[in-house]
Amino acid sequence: MAASSPWTLTVKSLPDRMKTPKAPQKHDDEMRPEYDFSKGIRGKYYERYKEGTNIVVLDPEVAEVFPDSAAVNDALMALVRIAKRQRRAK
Repeated sequence: MAASSPWTLTVKSLPDRMKTPKAPQKHDDEMRPEYDFSKGIRGKYYERYKEGTNIVVLDPEVAEVFPDSAAVNDALMALVRIAKRQRRAK
């Protein structure tokens, strides 16, 4: 192991109260019969989720203008192109 530096993290032991597993909670509610996961694919979005997400919440007035995320992305890319042209023109 390399010599200790100011950037080295030290992991401390967890207090005993944090190590004790909690008893499983019993839920009285059952899954509704209309929920059907029989054709579900385990891990279908795992790789995409692992890459991270970038969620932007639009104001309601802005969201009314765009029918879907593709329209928002197209508009933003158009603004990016305009901004790049403006910078080159200066």
